[in-house]
Amino acid sequence: MHPRLLKTFLAVARTRNVTRAAREVNLAQSSVSDQIQVLETELGASLFTRSRQGLTLTPAGEALKPYAEDLLALADEARAAIDATSAEAAGSLSIGALETIAAARLAPWLAGFRADHPGIDIKLRIAGSGELLRRLGDGEIDVIFSFEQSNAGEPDPRFARRIVAAEPLALIAPPGDNRADVDLATLAEKQFVATETGCVYRAMVDKAFAEAGLGRPRLAAEAGSIDAIAGLVAAGAGFGLVPRLAVAVAIDRGEVAELAWPGSVRSADIVMVWRRRRVQPPALKALLTALAEGLVPVTPAGARPRHAASLRS
Repeated sequence: MHPRLLKTFLAVARTRNVTRAAREVNLAQSSVSDQIQVLETELGASLFTRSRQGLTLTPAGEALKPYAEDLLALADEARAAIDATSAEAAGSLSIGALETIAAARLAPWLAGFRADHPGIDIKLRIAGSGELLRRLGDGEIDVIFSFEQSNAGEPDPRFARRIVAAEPLALIAPPGDNRADVDLATLAEKQFVATETGCVYRAMVDKAFAEAGLGRPRLAAEAGSIDAIAGLVAAGAGFGLVPRLAVAVAIDRGEVAELAWPGSVRSADIVMVWRRRRVQPPALKALLTALAEGLVPVTPAGARPRHAASLRS
């Protein structure tokens, strides 16, 4: 079973659609269909059935799926082990991150890391947390940076994770609302602008409100990005509760006012997540080593680093 066939099989199993699978693996639809047929012929069993809901795995397909995932993971580990035998190996590093983390935290840190590791080719991918995890699991990305999700359920055993920073939350209000303090009872009557349900930023808001005993926030609007939230708050649509790093510029410019958040949850953890392997590729190993003490700027040897964010191990 060639790894290429297994990768195509898993894409079809995940998307339940040949067209979407073809986009994921960068093949023509006919090539995806041909590869599935080759795999079915090799195994002597049908792997999919077609229904109104799309393509569904047969019992044989369900049986193959975990083995296909393990075989692809082993292939990655074999390549990493071979790379590790060469002291000169550097390779490439694909990093995924939420846009706010990439711009405010990763960009300055990666500049120093790249200077210390000029042989590593770095690719920075921006996406939502769900898409980042999917691409990490598929091997398209080596490591991701996102905010911790407290309601994500049981951790995926395929992944290792480390908290690298804790970002303070900021309660933002329309400009001119410059009260230093606001109590929970007052906030319970205010309207808020938040991202949609299922987004990692919305999960932060819901958690902060729940632990403050406020239930769910009263929503004036839902927005697709933190920038949009800041714009709506600046226009007077309501209040917002977001990671401060995402709105620091708007606060500094006076476009929104920052108030003290009275709830018990005052910060959001930034987590680094990567796939567990017997041997990590040299480029990823270098990144993990550099981040052993958290998301801090990389400085020349002998210089004293300045922490960019608070750290919890």
